Amino acid sequence: MKTNNTEGLTMFEINVLIQQGGKFIIFPFIISKMVKKIKKSNIYFIRPNEGTFKYALKHFFLNVSLSWRIFPFAPIYIAKSLFYLMKGGKDYTDTILKDLDTNRPIYTPHLELSY
Repeated sequence: MKTNNTEGLTMFEINVLIQQGGKFIIFPFIISKMVKKIKKSNIYFIRPNEGTFKYALKHFFLNVSLSWRIFPFAPIYIAKSLFYLMKGGKDYTDTILKDLDTNRPIYTPHLELSY
């Protein structure tokens, strides 16, 4: 999955922002194609002091507009989407950091020391 809102950030900067209160949030949504349903989710990096409402509202409207064809389950998916809208999404920061720690990305800053 692609992580949104991390463009131009190094792992060091992401770790600093997480220590200041940043987090990785997932907003699940359902797309229905008549009989088949496709569960999807987007990962967003939420910086410290940034709200999640704009991302949650977008996914709520996606659920309302695209999952209505799954008749018996549509109200359940829409209610679940509304729940995550009010909650602020699913916090997946620990899971993503464990995965990154397992992969051990290398951070090599270009520091030039002049004496």
